[in-house]
Amino acid sequence: MNKSYLRNPITVTLSGEIAIYGILLEIGSDLLVLYNGKDYVYLPLLHIQRIAPTIPEDVVNLIKITSEDHPITSEDHPIASDSSSLSFRKILQNSKGLFTEIFAVSNQTMHGYVIHIMNNYFVFYSPVYKTIYIPFQHVKWIIPYPEQQTPYHLTKQELPLQPSNVPLARTFEEQLKKFIDKIVVFDLGHQHMKIGKLVSIQNNFVELVVARNETIHVHLSHIKTVHCP
Repeated sequence: MNKSYLRNPITVTLSGEIAIYGILLEIGSDLLVLYNGKDYVYLPLLHIQRIAPTIPEDVVNLIKITSEDHPITSEDHPIASDSSSLSFRKILQNSKGLFTEIFAVSNQTMHGYVIHIMNNYFVFYSPVYKTIYIPFQHVKWIIPYPEQQTPYHLTKQELPLQPSNVPLARTFEEQLKKFIDKIVVFDLGHQHMKIGKLVSIQNNFVELVVARNETIHVHLSHIKTVHCP
């Protein structure tokens, strides 16, 4: 990536033509860090389609106004500061226990915090969905909450960790096998064909029986999240 973008405003276009604007603070081995005038945004390179050295004027003004009160420095971003080891896995590791916004499923963000990090997926706790299993490859951004802010304005007492009693496997596929014969929800349930009883996993396809007893098969690589209601 062009190092001249560092410390300058850019537009990052993600898969699905989603535009993210901000000042480029750091470039890691597989992600970059933007500051948009309000939040620090961690963007895995995997989903970046285009980068352009321009952003809308109103966003520029917001960043300028914010930075007058709080100068922007790469050392300020809240999850990691050592650019020599900045990576997606390191960001996940350092975000454990911090309230964050995760975007992995179209048109829906998840709010909560990372609990465990495994080989190719991580476990996220949400006050809405409870325990969610998310493959690394589908995360489009991570945004840490400002200090003292909590999801849905809940108090710390209202946000106790309620871990699942399902043992954790090293890989996402092996974890899914633990849910065979149980009701599962894929991709936060936005499509009714992604809610059903998990029957089997063979040759990278998950067999699911949905509400009206129709059997469908979903390829593992297209499952962005899974949770059990």
